[in-house]
Amino acid sequence: MVARIYRPARTAMQSGRAKSREWLVEFMPETRAIEPLMGWTASNDTRPQVKLRFPTREEAVSYCQRNGIPFQVSEPNEPARRKVSYSDNFAFQRVGAWTH
Repeated sequence: MVARIYRPARTAMQSGRAKSREWLVEFMPETRAIEPLMGWTASNDTRPQVKLRFPTREEAVSYCQRNGIPFQVSEPNEPARRKVSYSDNFAFQRVGAWTH
């Protein structure tokens, strides 16, 4: 059972930073079987359904170390923010023409 420690990115429908500041510990599934009748993926392991939330990365790592859980840490990719001003749309030195 390997745990994955990561900080989730915000969803496409999200403009704020809610639920993206916490670190998650998520257990990876060990084995999966394909059900012969319906073709669905089945597993007897319920650990992948558990997600633990921690305020910092260090707390999540120390939890896994205390309990002897092997883990891998995925660093978050921060989006590059671009400062844009509404008044730049009407600037005299505007690169593109502003017409309708």
